[in-house]
Amino acid sequence: MARHLVTSALPYINGIKHLGNLVGSMLPADVYARYLRERGHEVLYICATDEHGTPAELAAQEAGLPVAEFCRQQFEAQKAVYEGFSLQFDHFGRSSSAANRELTQHFAERLTENGYIAEREVKQVYSNADGRFLPDRYVIGTCPHCGFDAARGDQCENCTRLLDPTELINPRSAVSGSTDLEFRDSRHLFFEQSKLAPELRAWISTRQGWPVLTTSIALKWLNEGLEDRGITRDLSWGVPVDREGFENKVYYVWFDAPIEYIGATREWAELDPSARDWRSWWYEAQDVTYTQFMAKDNIPFHTVWFPGMEMGTREPWKIADYIKGFNWLNYYGGKFSTSRKYGVFTDAALEILPADYWRYFLVANAPESDDVSFTWELFAAQCNKDLADTLGNFVNRVLTFSNKRFGASVPEGGEAGPVEAELGNRLADLLAEYETHLDGMQFRKAAHTLRAMWSAANGYLEAKAPWTAVKTNPQDAALTLRTAMNLIRLFAPLARPLIPDTAAKLDAIFAPLPTTASLPTTASPTIATSPTTPWPSMHEAQTLDGLPAGTGFTIPPVLFQKITDEDVAGWRTRFGAPAEEA
Repeated sequence: MARHLVTSALPYINGIKHLGNLVGSMLPADVYARYLRERGHEVLYICATDEHGTPAELAAQEAGLPVAEFCRQQFEAQKAVYEGFSLQFDHFGRSSSAANRELTQHFAERLTENGYIAEREVKQVYSNADGRFLPDRYVIGTCPHCGFDAARGDQCENCTRLLDPTELINPRSAVSGSTDLEFRDSRHLFFEQSKLAPELRAWISTRQGWPVLTTSIALKWLNEGLEDRGITRDLSWGVPVDREGFENKVYYVWFDAPIEYIGATREWAELDPSARDWRSWWYEAQDVTYTQFMAKDNIPFHTVWFPGMEMGTREPWKIADYIKGFNWLNYYGGKFSTSRKYGVFTDAALEILPADYWRYFLVANAPESDDVSFTWELFAAQCNKDLADTLGNFVNRVLTFSNKRFGASVPEGGEAGPVEAELGNRLADLLAEYETHLDGMQFRKAAHTLRAMWSAANGYLEAKAPWTAVKTNPQDAALTLRTAMNLIRLFAPLARPLIPDTAAKLDAIFAPLPTTASLPTTASPTIATSPTTPWPSMHEAQTLDGLPAGTGFTIPPVLFQKITDEDVAGWRTRFGAPAEEA
């Protein structure tokens, strides 16, 4: 089986992330990594907190903490939330690690040796009111390209164009709001990525099957002409510049952040004595397929900036084979806002409902082809219909009725007939479709197909009506229930990539079979594993006879509670839904 390296965009350190951050990178990466493990592949899923830059310094100052301690606390808080969502990272690291510092300095040294880093005297924004140089992202003004009035000095969030603070119209300090700004000379290092433009274009032209979103953003950057970018800042928090005359500067956060994918892998290998050499995943790693997941604002840095850095070292670093880009998840058509407490943030989401509600809904509505708007009404309707009614009610009806009529073990019944054969053929077709969608990282389609399997199970149960048949043909009723229990057993591994906590409950329903074994996993030792039903073959889906008569079972608590109108009304008030949508 192939080896797969999976990374998701690094969440920034200054605060708990909202649902859009989750569905735009980490959650689909987790679904994909879980699926690959189910199919027997060796997988390494890496992520980390992005901890450097001015926002971290200012947030720490506001919190009254040293920046290192602030970042440590925020790392622990974010890590706890991601564990709550059952994100199965093999390692969740920190960009402030010693490994990343050493690798960042190595990249800078190699790029310098190869003529891709140069010293330049630049005019840098100095705020007299704040008494400090302002990094690009802390100069705010109107974008000269699209007119967005809150564009940062490094990039416009609205049109994604890269900017220089000197281009902004009516610039002001993001720290104090002061317009008392001036430009002072400062010497900095620049990454001359323009020299790599032909090489990058040639590389992108070989990327077959990438999402249109990913390719179009990459080509937009190249077609507009790559600009050389400063990679140092006048800050105290960050990877120090190991160069004479630059003792009081650090590397730009966007220079060291992508290197942390490698740094976190190195940390993982150092922490796990049984792990492969970290270099085998990143250096001369021809047998590794590398897939990245990120929202569209991060795409330019992963299709052009980071690959250019890797190419410029002239060392055989692993470059992405596939980049899965996502559009925005909005909140009632508008953007999530941390400052206005507008929208749903991941810690609050887990306070009100278990993770699988969120995982299923977000995957089923992943913003793959266009932006998607979250509303409480849609969330409640889809969770109630798909999770509570279609899956949860099926499981409860089958087990409760069978226990009442035939006891707490799988009944035998008669031989399968044409209705069971038709159901098996349908399930085999849907399984093939499901695997195709997950192989292709088409997550909305995959969720739709999984639900179609649950619907097929309900259709079969309604057609056979064992609660009626038991009165006149108990053997056929027993067959129906045995087939339905095989469907429940089939649903456990199939649901595991999307709703792993629920899948574990389905696995626990039936007594372990002699053939049940723990699946191979590359998960870290901190991730609990237990005997699970293996991923089904097409034959198992078609025959639906893997669970023998006489197997004991237990009836679990209700898998999914219904979301009420009162719940929706309360959440609309708490999370700031607009009144006109009521």
